Amino acid sequence: MTWIIPCIYILILLLVCLRIIFETRSSTKTLAYLLLCVFLPVFGMIFYMAFGINYWRKKLYTKKTGEDEKMLEELKKTIPHYSGSIVKSAEIGDDNAELASMLIKDIHSPLTRNNKVKLLLNGEEKFPELLKAIENAKHHIHIEYYIYECDDIGTAIIELLIRKAKEGVQVRFIYDDFGSPSIKRKIEKRMRDAGVEIYPFHKVYFYLLANRINYRNHRKIVVIDGYTGFVGGINVSDKYINKTKGQLYWRDTHLRIDGPGVYYMQYLFLADWNFCCSRNLKPEDIYFGQHADVKADTLVQVVGSGPDSKQPLVLFSILQAIYLAKEEILITTPYLIPGNDIMDALRIAASSGLSVKLLVPGKGDSRLVNAAAKANYNDLLQAGVEIYLYRKGFVHAKTLVADGKLSMIGTANMDYRSFELNFEVNAIIYNKTFSKKLRTVFFDDLEHAVKLDAKKWYKRPVYIKLAEKIARLFSPAL
Repeated sequence: MTWIIPCIYILILLLVCLRIIFETRSSTKTLAYLLLCVFLPVFGMIFYMAFGINYWRKKLYTKKTGEDEKMLEELKKTIPHYSGSIVKSAEIGDDNAELASMLIKDIHSPLTRNNKVKLLLNGEEKFPELLKAIENAKHHIHIEYYIYECDDIGTAIIELLIRKAKEGVQVRFIYDDFGSPSIKRKIEKRMRDAGVEIYPFHKVYFYLLANRINYRNHRKIVVIDGYTGFVGGINVSDKYINKTKGQLYWRDTHLRIDGPGVYYMQYLFLADWNFCCSRNLKPEDIYFGQHADVKADTLVQVVGSGPDSKQPLVLFSILQAIYLAKEEILITTPYLIPGNDIMDALRIAASSGLSVKLLVPGKGDSRLVNAAAKANYNDLLQAGVEIYLYRKGFVHAKTLVADGKLSMIGTANMDYRSFELNFEVNAIIYNKTFSKKLRTVFFDDLEHAVKLDAKKWYKRPVYIKLAEKIARLFSPAL
């Protein structure tokens, strides 16, 4: 009878392997999961079942996708159709028209003019702007965060939101249950009692067993009165302010948008709200106000994607920006664990003579993530990509500048999780003046970074390289 258990195990392993082959789109990931299951008995299968299957995309997000599409159809009636004329105009530039057209066609993200944009560096610049904008809110405040800590700045914002709710302003708050555990423990009931509508995006009951935690709402969105919006890499936490001497310095980038550029951010918020709250909101005019008095001419387009998306448009938009670049690509990211598509695009760009520079943390906030990222450096360096390690602290910004003409600022890291598993949002700014400003910031950050020496990097001990490549196998869970 001792042969029964091995036979059952082999049968289960065979079934899991067949599922991996049929369900996994990427051949690289398919092979990685197969090797994991074969060479790490039991653990490999558990790992794949926990992190490799889009359970919630098939069950929960199918309905969400349908509801979002219905709302988008209504939204098209509300928002003016002028994106096509902007694409054909000289404002956008021939180099960027293909990217803008792709987003208009695939997700109906409007390309908008008459926006005022403001670059915000670190929490020292973001939070005063955010508090001022909330204070001036007249009709509604929509907030969505991955990490929200109830520390000094978190409490200050909550107190202001409670006061605005008591004044009659509609305040709606979405938080990620995995990323913001202190909200439900400390403050959720008090906010509800004060009139703030607050809900977790996903209610997680058993963290060790819940597959939901693999699909995180990583967005940081604030929309006020359908006109002012904030998006970028900065969550709500005191650590982003760098006010305590001796603490780890956090370098991050955020963006304030005033104008119709916030419309698609508003749509994403409403779609997420209708998913996690039983009281559905419709895309009424009040949430997409028209403001003709804006004295600005910046073109802005917003892209969002997640497990509910038919296509990974955040990934596609980054790829398109890289492929359309003619001279220079500057990328800042805290996590560099992309798939072959991004790796190939960067290598092709560098091999074609473009200046490609990457700014990444010198020391990450996770040893495993840092090791997985380093496994990619060798191929990039061989192609001529310049990699800089930030030394002043931890760089958490997610930005891209192409040819000093196009900029991206948002929530998406350059990793598998942001492109495949998380709900993300990026803002694209088609403006030379703004892009030159963000370019200057990039080179200012390089003053606090060390350029990797390719020859020294190649000579590192084999056991370190092996450990990094093993760490990269776990990238779907990082």
